[in-house]
Amino acid sequence: MDLLEQTNVETINLTDAAVNTVKSLLVQKEVPNHGLRVFVSGGGCSGLQYGMALEAEPRPYDHVIEKGGVKVFVDPTSMMYLNNATIDYEDSIMGGGFKIDNPNAVSSCGCGTSFKTADSQGAAGGSCSSCG
Repeated sequence: MDLLEQTNVETINLTDAAVNTVKSLLVQKEVPNHGLRVFVSGGGCSGLQYGMALEAEPRPYDHVIEKGGVKVFVDPTSMMYLNNATIDYEDSIMGGGFKIDNPNAVSSCGCGTSFKTADSQGAAGGSCSSCG
């Protein structure tokens, strides 16, 4: 593969904390061979929102990314918004959860579950009545 092909690869990055948390969830839910579906849907206070679910297998045309034995499934439309994003898991005294660092987002909700890109329509973002 030449350098041009390498720079055009669509991907999502997972931190070690995210990989370990997904592995733990798969064991807890007794679905060790499932993967993590990551998607973007309309809605949220900034126009688009992130979603995640455990699924048995990829759908046709999905991007499948593997890291540390964890499979991530992303549909082509969501990949347009999530390309090169990093999924992390943070555990704190105030509560933990998955966090997405998305280089494609120009603004995001205060709680980080909703975002806006330069090409998307939606609210200005930055605050959300459901953050808390």
